[in-house]
Amino acid sequence: MTDHAPIPLRELRSDCSRCAGLCCVAHAFQRSSDFAYDKPAGTPCRNLQDDFRCGIHADLRTSGFTGCTVYECFGAGQFVTQQLFDGRTWRDDPAIAADMFAVFGTMRGLHELLWYLTEALALRAAAPLHDEIARLRIEVADVRDAGAGPDAQALVGELLGRVSALARDGLRGRQARGTDLTGANLRRADLHGADLRGALLIGADLRSADLRRADLLGADLRGARLDGADLADALFLTPPQVASARGDRTTRLPAGLDAPAHW
Repeated sequence: MTDHAPIPLRELRSDCSRCAGLCCVAHAFQRSSDFAYDKPAGTPCRNLQDDFRCGIHADLRTSGFTGCTVYECFGAGQFVTQQLFDGRTWRDDPAIAADMFAVFGTMRGLHELLWYLTEALALRAAAPLHDEIARLRIEVADVRDAGAGPDAQALVGELLGRVSALARDGLRGRQARGTDLTGANLRRADLHGADLRGALLIGADLRSADLRRADLLGADLRGARLDGADLADALFLTPPQVASARGDRTTRLPAGLDAPAHW
């Protein structure tokens, strides 16, 4: 029997105290409503301190760095720093910088897949697929531990589709996969069991909406209003999606997800 012991989601969250500020260096960003200035990839952010911490972390949103507050590496930063590079940093050893930054992007993608598979393995409704989920999770973890490997995204996506179908079976939820619902008035909408995978919900009014068991894999929730919405057992909702939306203390989130400080 395959081991079904889930990886705690907290291990798939960023721990900046064990990272070398990789997200603040590896990624490029352009001056916009999300970032206050242009920064090329591989160049340290001007706010990055010597201890790899952000000098304006408490004031990111008011300082023009909203994009930083919705970013999540899913634990890839500390994995790359501590496991793949044995605690070495790009600052102490510039020769490893290019490799470190390149592998960080790959690892972030794999860690996000591990997040989804870990969530799927905890779903009782997906019990018929637990062995398959566990095997694929081990395969993805093996690829991660090797520092590179084949693209597992398609395999994971197909399996999560079947998990979603089992979890939403019998609910007859709205079918809106990939639909453009930008700015839509969905206040108090019954979206229980809806398929919203990949839907554009930018700026949508979802206040007091019922989103229980709604599949939100890849849904764009930037600026969406979630005040009073029930997402208590929404499927495949991630910290970046939550952070990019707007909610309040009455918004119900799945276990393991906390309301952002800026709500």
